[in-house]
Amino acid sequence: MPGYDYKFLEKLRRKFLCPLCSKAIREPVQVSTCGHRFCDTCLQEFLSEGVFKCPEDQLPLDYAKIYPDRDLETQVMSLTIRCIHSEEGCRWSGQLKQLQTHLNICAFNVIPCPNRCSTKLIRRDLPEHMQHDCPKRKVRCEFCGTDFTGEAYEEHQGCCPQESVYCENKCGARMMRRVLSQHSLVECPKRTQPCPYCNKEFVFDTIQSHQYQCPRYPTPCPNQCGVSSIAREDLSSHIKESCSSALVLCPFKESGCKHRSPKITMSRHLEENMRAHLSMMSSLVSRQRQEILELRKQVEELSVSSEGVLIWKISDYSRKVQEAKVRGNYESFSPTFYTHKYGYRLQVSAFLNGNGSGEGNYLSVYIRVLPGEYDNLLEWPFSYRVTFSLLDQSDPSLSKPQHVTETFNPDPNWKNFQKPTSSRNSLDESTLGFGYPKFISNEDIRKRNYLRDNAIFLRASVEIPQKIIV
Repeated sequence: MPGYDYKFLEKLRRKFLCPLCSKAIREPVQVSTCGHRFCDTCLQEFLSEGVFKCPEDQLPLDYAKIYPDRDLETQVMSLTIRCIHSEEGCRWSGQLKQLQTHLNICAFNVIPCPNRCSTKLIRRDLPEHMQHDCPKRKVRCEFCGTDFTGEAYEEHQGCCPQESVYCENKCGARMMRRVLSQHSLVECPKRTQPCPYCNKEFVFDTIQSHQYQCPRYPTPCPNQCGVSSIAREDLSSHIKESCSSALVLCPFKESGCKHRSPKITMSRHLEENMRAHLSMMSSLVSRQRQEILELRKQVEELSVSSEGVLIWKISDYSRKVQEAKVRGNYESFSPTFYTHKYGYRLQVSAFLNGNGSGEGNYLSVYIRVLPGEYDNLLEWPFSYRVTFSLLDQSDPSLSKPQHVTETFNPDPNWKNFQKPTSSRNSLDESTLGFGYPKFISNEDIRKRNYLRDNAIFLRASVEIPQKIIV
């Protein structure tokens, strides 16, 4: 073992330091031939490498000329040092030879637990450990008086049969743990118990009030039909479906029959009033048919644009053009739209293979005025500017769209712009709208992205003064 590595109160003189480990010399030996001193362990390690020379002056060494230096060892052991635990707080200082005696009582020295629990701790923490933490300490249970080791006592805590505890159901009762189970099962007013009818768990002192609303509690039929035990939740369906004494309305009540009788006699009523029920049903069907027509009309009006703008997508364009060529002067009609709320009702039509002077080579576009709901409130003839556009479907981020646009002001003398009669409708092919037979040639339609994904978009807009809209 190399020299002493302790904190000495005074700086060590050179003769007290081992030349090999540079620490306070431990068990010093002296080489008699040259007088140099070393720690016995340090010199032995040096010589074990096979070099038999003095580490200081390199003169040959002879084992017979090396002997313990008792005087120097006495001087070293008399040097004053601080406790090895001085940094932890121990303030002891004394001679080196007194260190072990001090460590036997030093409050900061690490020692094993005397109960052999494998714990090591500083001496000043030992009383706390022995009293509270050591698993092999001796502890007596305050309730049953049994002695335990600390480890066994921790397992015993919380299950001692003699310990006084409160009921776990929080009923307020306190008793020894050994009778707690019997109390919880039989005596506790807060114990849980299943309802005998619905099997749900309830606190014992509330189960009686539960039975006043338990869905499976047996009740007699209030109509005294003879069934004496029906689950409360099934009572309603029993009265509606099974009870022969329940009063029921005639199945034709929606048709107008107000008859009411016990279910058992209803079949006789139906047999005796078959003709009357048939008449009621016929009247009901007529009323419903009228209501459906009115609702359909309202739905159509709601789906119609009322902003003066129509964008009409004509899909499957190639097929429809071929169909127009075969059928000749075949006219396609757009959905109807209003110029504004409570305004004029209009419709656009298109001849995909042309009409009149444009037949065979052009797309022809027309607009017509149809009978509307608010015609009696409007000024006639229709006189507001109309604009047609074939929309360019090119990507705006790649190139500026070039729509094909035509605008006209209606001729007030032309009959189609006069107030329409109720006989004129969207499918009246005899009344051609006003428009452009040569709106755009079929060749030009394919030059840009007017036709894309086999569809074109036609836009029609009407310029209505703000005062009219308001």
